[in-house]
Amino acid sequence: VQLVESGGGLVQPGGSLTLSCAASGFPCDDYAMSWVRQAPGKDLEWVSAITFNGANTYYTESMKGRFTISRDNAENTLYLQMNSLKSENTAVYYCAKAQIPVYGSSWRSPTLYDYWGQGTQVTVSS
Repeated sequence: VQLVESGGGLVQPGGSLTLSCAASGFPCDDYAMSWVRQAPGKDLEWVSAITFNGANTYYTESMKGRFTISRDNAENTLYLQMNSLKSENTAVYYCAKAQIPVYGSSWRSPTLYDYWGQGTQVTVSS
């Protein structure tokens, strides 16, 4: 199993970025997936998640309306469109593969995920 994130970089406040996560080594359309981030000196923060077929999406409240998660199972790729970026969005963003196709009571539990990418740096600064 391999998850490879890309699309990070330096962007000005108010700008946009789209992150991608290329998945391989497993049937991508059988599993839910998530984006998680870690800012310098802070704990991991769950960003968003999506079920196996993209029918249901989940967001941490502070990101609702600005971030959009999507997936293209034909291309084995997960996306995170980020708009109206703020300095506090600066972090390393990771994609993670869940062990289940859909979520139950929570999508934020680390025990739900078995594989993680290496991360891509997003820096929001003027």
